[in-house]
Amino acid sequence: MSSFPAVLTSEWTKIRTVASTTWTLAAALVVTVGISAALCAAIGSAFEDMSAEQQAVFDPTVLSFSGMVFGQLAMIVFGVLVVGTEYSTGMIRTSLAAVPNRTRFLLGKMAVATALALVVGTVTSFLSFFLGQALLGDHGTGLGAEHVLRAVIGAGVYMALLALFSMGIAAMLRSTVLSLGILIPFLLLVTNILASVEATRKVGQYFPDRAGSMITQTVPNPAEEVAYGPWGGLGIMALWVLASVLGGCLVLRKRDA
Repeated sequence: MSSFPAVLTSEWTKIRTVASTTWTLAAALVVTVGISAALCAAIGSAFEDMSAEQQAVFDPTVLSFSGMVFGQLAMIVFGVLVVGTEYSTGMIRTSLAAVPNRTRFLLGKMAVATALALVVGTVTSFLSFFLGQALLGDHGTGLGAEHVLRAVIGAGVYMALLALFSMGIAAMLRSTVLSLGILIPFLLLVTNILASVEATRKVGQYFPDRAGSMITQTVPNPAEEVAYGPWGGLGIMALWVLASVLGGCLVLRKRDA
C-alpha cells in the first residue's frame, strides 16, 4: 500500500505535468491582478468626484482585490480539474489500483492542490495589493496599516479554500462538466443575487464566497448588515469546505470508481 508521502509525490507529478491545471492557476493570477489594477487606476483618478459618504467607507484594500471576483473562477476550474480529470479520462481506476486506500488518495490529491493554490493565491494577493495601492496613490494604504496584512494574507487563503471546496464538490459529483455547471453559476450569480435582494440577504451572506471574502475587508461598511466579522466569515467558509471534503471522501469510499 502506498505511503502518504508517496501519494503526495505522485499527485504533484500529475498536477505539474497537466497543462490545463497550470494555465488555470496562471489565469487566476493574471485576471485578478489585471482587473484589480484597472479598477484601482479608474477609482484613483475619480476619487475626488465621489460623495463624502462614499469616501468615508472607501476601502482601498478591498478595491485592490476587486479582480478576484473573476480570478476566483479560474481557481474554481483548477479545483474541479484536479479531481474531475481523473474521472473524465478514466485514470481514476489506475490511481485507485496504485493507492487502494481511497481516503488517502483523495486527501493526498487535495493536500497537494490546495498547497499549490495557496502559494498562487498568496502571490496573487500581494501583487494585487501592491500594484493597486501604487495606482491609488495618495488614496491608497500600506501593509502596516490596521488589518491590512490580515486582509492580504486572508485573500490568498480564501482562494485556496475556494479551490479545495471545488475539489470536494467535484469528488461528490464525479464529473467536470456537471461540477463547473453548478459551481460557476452558484458562486458567480446565485450568491450575489441572494445577497443583493432584501428578502434573501440574510441567507446569501452565509454562502461560502460571500462569507469568506469578508476576510479582505478592512473598513466596515454600514450598508452591509452582517452577523459576523472577517474571521467569522472565513470560519463559515471553512465549514462549507469541510463539508465538501467529507462528502467527497464519503462518495469515493462508497461508490464504484
